[in-house]
Amino acid sequence: MTLRGDYSSKASDWTVPQHARYSAEDQAVWRLLVQRQTALAERHACPEFLDGLKTLGIGDRIPDFEAVSARLGKLTGWQIVGVPGLIPDAAFYDHLAHRRFPVTVWIRKPSELDYLVEPDLFHDFFGHVPLLGNPVFADYMQLYGQRGIEAGDRIDLLARLYWYTVEFGLIRTSQGLKAYGAGILSSASEVKHAIEDEGIERLPFEAMQVMRRPYEIDRLQNTYFVLDSFSQLFEAARTRLA
Repeated sequence: MTLRGDYSSKASDWTVPQHARYSAEDQAVWRLLVQRQTALAERHACPEFLDGLKTLGIGDRIPDFEAVSARLGKLTGWQIVGVPGLIPDAAFYDHLAHRRFPVTVWIRKPSELDYLVEPDLFHDFFGHVPLLGNPVFADYMQLYGQRGIEAGDRIDLLARLYWYTVEFGLIRTSQGLKAYGAGILSSASEVKHAIEDEGIERLPFEAMQVMRRPYEIDRLQNTYFVLDSFSQLFEAARTRLA
């Protein structure tokens, strides 16, 4: 796959400055996606995600990374760093381990509202950043980054853990089954599929079972793992990779 971002100006840690200006079309795409996904999130997202949306002030204009980093820093010590797109595993895990979340600086085109091969600004920011304002989830993400640095040739197991939690995780709440994964909450079709559709697996979360389960990246998921609480993530991140 040919990566879409501009990697020519990246620093040694793969970061790039956020664009100084986004076009009117970029802002319109952001606005449409935020309005659509916020309405779905209010029905299907966990309370911690909704709290993050409100606390960080994610609204109708593409956020300024520095401004959001200032708010996140006061809440959980995290910051946002711009990246040109997908980056190597080693750089990604190092950023997480130091409480830096990489966010792609470009946003999809109007023709790509419902499907995109690579993660873009909307997926990375709307899907991931709100939960970084939650202390429990924020600590898990840092621990996950530390484990990624240590994993060596067992990194595939941690990739599955990331996929079935950070990207496509579900959680039981007092209001019923809710989503917290970014791949669910940034996609109109995935959020309805994950919560409402029949004929898919929604399995109790168990770390070793998660790490044994391969995943597919180009279709709606057939399997989701359901947490009882975010505290289970810490046990999963500490699982011995054998």
